Amino acid sequence: MNNLDIAYNTEKPLIRYPEYGRGIEDLLAFAKKIEDPMKRQKTVETIVGMMQLLNPNRTNMEDYREKLWNHAFAIAGNDLDVTPPPGITIRHLTGRPKPDTVPYPKLANRMRHYGINVQKLIQKAIEMPEGPKREGFVEVIASYMKLAYKTWNREHYVSDDVIKDDLEILSNGQLELHEGHSSLDILAASVSKNKDLQRQNSPSQGRNKKPYKNRKQNYSNYRKQRKKNT
Repeated sequence: MNNLDIAYNTEKPLIRYPEYGRGIEDLLAFAKKIEDPMKRQKTVETIVGMMQLLNPNRTNMEDYREKLWNHAFAIAGNDLDVTPPPGITIRHLTGRPKPDTVPYPKLANRMRHYGINVQKLIQKAIEMPEGPKREGFVEVIASYMKLAYKTWNREHYVSDDVIKDDLEILSNGQLELHEGHSSLDILAASVSKNKDLQRQNSPSQGRNKKPYKNRKQNYSNYRKQRKKNT
């Protein structure tokens, strides 16, 4: 069996401008080694034309051509010994600006199906003073927890006792539903009712509401009229 010396892309250096591909980088590296100045100039101009073909449909062509030439110099390490077209300024880009890191919330290690917002609501409820307002807020949280649980577990029945136990676990025993609380399906029922209202008020619901018999009769009349005209 022959041993193939294959160079995988994962073993190669990162591409500076991925939108042009590794082939453009290789071509520019080859162009830098061309000793004839005229041939090197013509080669780089051809490569920049290829870069333009890779990203067509630009509105301001002059600005875009200048951007392409600046990218070509940056890819080549800013030591490309060629002359850009008149009116194009090379800025010697040192690197591509990187976006700021998005601060993603740190999720809990348990019961992730409830989401990070439930964790925040539970913490807020813990900080509230005891009383009817806090009890009502805890009941809303539990109702939302049941709605979230049913969203991801539609095939299984979810009882209020399961939500009650999970609420106590997530709050480290600091929160619990008060005695005589209403069913936790109120929020889910409200969401379902709103969806039904939106479906009824949707413009698409008013289309094609004619009875099937009327539509069939209209089509029959249309066929007779068309046959008569022909």
